[in-house]
Amino acid sequence: MTDTTIRLSRKKPDTFDGDLLIYTPFLNNKEKIIRGPNVVEQELDDAISIGDFKGKQGDTLLFYPSGSAKKKLNVSRVFIASLGNVEEKNNNKTRELLRKTGGLIATEARKTKSSHLGICLDNLLSSVGEDGVESLVEGILLGDYRFEKYKSKSSKKEKRSFKGIKEIVGFSSGSENNGKIEKGISRAVNSARAACKARDMANEPGNGWTPTSFAVYARELAGKHKMTCTVLGKGGMKRLKMGGLLGVNQGSSEPPKLVILEYKAPKKKADTILFVGKGLTFDSGGVSLKPSAGMQDMKYDMCGGAAALSAMSVVGAEQPDVNVIAIIPATDNMGGSSALKPGDIIKHYGGITSEIVNTDAEGRLILADSLAYGIKRYKPTCVVDLATLTGAVILGLGHHRTGILGNNQGLIDRVIRAGDKSGEPLWQLPLDEEYTEQIESDVADIKNTGGRPAGTITAAAYLQKFVGNTPWVHLDIAGTAWDFTKKSYIPKGPSGIAVRTLVELVRDWKKFS
Repeated sequence: MTDTTIRLSRKKPDTFDGDLLIYTPFLNNKEKIIRGPNVVEQELDDAISIGDFKGKQGDTLLFYPSGSAKKKLNVSRVFIASLGNVEEKNNNKTRELLRKTGGLIATEARKTKSSHLGICLDNLLSSVGEDGVESLVEGILLGDYRFEKYKSKSSKKEKRSFKGIKEIVGFSSGSENNGKIEKGISRAVNSARAACKARDMANEPGNGWTPTSFAVYARELAGKHKMTCTVLGKGGMKRLKMGGLLGVNQGSSEPPKLVILEYKAPKKKADTILFVGKGLTFDSGGVSLKPSAGMQDMKYDMCGGAAALSAMSVVGAEQPDVNVIAIIPATDNMGGSSALKPGDIIKHYGGITSEIVNTDAEGRLILADSLAYGIKRYKPTCVVDLATLTGAVILGLGHHRTGILGNNQGLIDRVIRAGDKSGEPLWQLPLDEEYTEQIESDVADIKNTGGRPAGTITAAAYLQKFVGNTPWVHLDIAGTAWDFTKKSYIPKGPSGIAVRTLVELVRDWKKFS
């Protein structure tokens, strides 16, 4: 993500001499367009009169000031993006509308190679308030994302000279609300940068982002934000008898890591939230080999770990009044000569034995050890795990919603609210005892797959064996971590899903009971 500078100005927008000046008109209750400054009125009237602009949500207009407008404006281009009807200032629908509008602005900036943007905030504030500015900025930054690390310089030069949005200037005539606006912008920058970092991790190839990379980034965050980082290697896992993580790693030449990052709140007796994110840096399926078609996307199997660790960057920056711990079990799943075989039996941390029916059902094995260890070691108030765990969730929910399951309805509801606020919707699936019966084994305590029926639910039932009575929620992000619902601020490929959901969960945290 471009390192964008964002600042507020009390000057008039017509003084802006950058690349692109943005206005966001909206419709009132009578479907009348509430305009921005008079300098764009004639151009807007002309577009309305010929039917090119109706003020509906998503309507846009780009023009190059000339004639009388040129005398009043110093900017090269003007972009008008309508908000349509805004029913309420602070609801989730409006937040999502603003993020999408921000994505449209980022798209237009890319098309016109505009690096320096100005936004008229007075009209925006009157329709959506300070929270709306936060969502708009978040959408712009998320929409400005690109991953070009491995493109040669000549390839980049041939495609374009545009290097992203460098500056955003928000023009606000009043100063009474600027403190709130600046706080919202700061939150938007933190959450967008974290989501874009998760996208970067996922876009890295399997030979570019390894278990060691998770450890290096966690240590970097710990040093920057005064958090505590602990990394367990294979020796530590053996001492703890983490048979799941060690078993999945058996066929690999790349050593596994269990990465733990801890933030302690300044407030004593604060709740503790534990995040556990699947860090499978490449999944071949092991001996139960995946089909070759599409296997290149299995570098994305670490998106849960990427989300958990990226969310910690916001936790460190914002210092909330709740303790937060992230655990990322990291390995790849390869079919080497020592790899797990169907029929093998492993023993998890804590003693539960598992029959391996399918080596491609590996995510639950590494999460199980991490959940059991994290709960025993840190005694958290609650746990949220997230993983690209099952293809079955795509069959059930497509690429539009993350599957959510758990043992505590209060916690489930909190996570769903956080997801709705973030534009990352979730859908609850049942987790009744009947599903647990599907993973009973004749030769071990449990088996690692219950077959194709209810595959997402039986995977969660496996994890439930390792959480006891601790309030716990499981997010299956296999359908949303990439190929997520097409939106103006979501790129093709990794979406950075769940980062902003976790961030909102922490930001809005109230004492859990």
